Amino acid sequence: MSELMTPALAGAAAGLGVAMPMGAMSVLLLQEAVRHRRTAMAAATGIAVVDLGYAALATAVGPWVASHISPVEAWVRLASAAILLAIAAHGLAGARATPPHPTTGADDPAAPAAGTTGAGPAAAGRTVTGLRPARTFARYVALTAINPTTALYFAALTTAQGATLGSGPAGAAFLVGVGLASLLWQQSLVALGSLAGARISATARVWTFRLGYGLVAAYALKIAFPLP
Repeated sequence: MSELMTPALAGAAAGLGVAMPMGAMSVLLLQEAVRHRRTAMAAATGIAVVDLGYAALATAVGPWVASHISPVEAWVRLASAAILLAIAAHGLAGARATPPHPTTGADDPAAPAAGTTGAGPAAAGRTVTGLRPARTFARYVALTAINPTTALYFAALTTAQGATLGSGPAGAAFLVGVGLASLLWQQSLVALGSLAGARISATARVWTFRLGYGLVAAYALKIAFPLP
C-alpha cells in the first residue's frame, strides 16, 4: 500500500498544478456558484473530468513512448522538464491582477491560460448560468477540453515518468490523485462562490497563479534530475 502512496501524491500535486491557476473558467465557475450552486457543482465536476481524461490518456501512452526511447530516456526527461518549465514560466510571468472582461466577466484576453481553469475567454465567452446540471456539465466539459495546454502538461509529465507509472496499480494511483485533487479544488471554488460571491480579490488570484505554476516548476525540476 505504501508503494502506491508516492504516485497518488504525485498525481495530487499534478492535479493541483493544472487546476489551481485561476483564469476564465474559474471566473465562470464562481459566477455560476453565486447563481445556482447545484449547477456549479456539476460544472466543477465537468472540469475535473477533463483533467482526469487528459491524465488517463497521457498515462496510457506515456509509458509506451518511454519504453521505446530508453536509449535517450534522460534527454527525454530533460525535454519534458523544459516543456513544464516553459508552462510555469509563462504562467508566473503573467501572474498579475487582471480586470474582468467588461462583457463576459472573464479575465482580460491578454491574461495567460495554462491550466484547465485557464481556458481562453473566447472559448468561454458565453455565460453558462441557469442551465440544468446535466447540460451545464456537458458545456463545461466542452469548454475545458479545448484547452490544449492541459494535454501537453500531462503528456510531458507522464512521458518523463514512464517507468514509474508503467505498472497498472501505480498508474491508477496517479490518476486517483489527479482526479481527486482537481475535483476538490473545483468544488472549493464552488463553495467560495456560494459563500463569498463571484468576486475574489486580485491578490488571492495572483497567489493561486503563483502556487499552481510553482507546483509545475517544482515537478519539472524533479523530473530533470539527475542530469544525463
